[in-house]
Amino acid sequence: MTINFPDIVVLAILLVIVVSLFSGLYYMLHDRGQSTRAVKALTLRIAISLILFAVLMIGYWTGWLHPHGLLPPHR
Repeated sequence: MTINFPDIVVLAILLVIVVSLFSGLYYMLHDRGQSTRAVKALTLRIAISLILFAVLMIGYWTGWLHPHGLLPPHR
């Protein structure tokens, strides 16, 4: 199993989404509604998720990414 460049890009974007999600949680717990940092972090997460969706669609249309099931086909 080889990991291609598009796979690394998708995994990196997913990691950024998770980091943004936890930073929003951190700001929500520590700021107690006194600042807008939680809203900005969660808005950033939504924007990055939309970018990931666009990257997946473009990757599929260009042939960089190939869909597959959970289990590879038996040979």
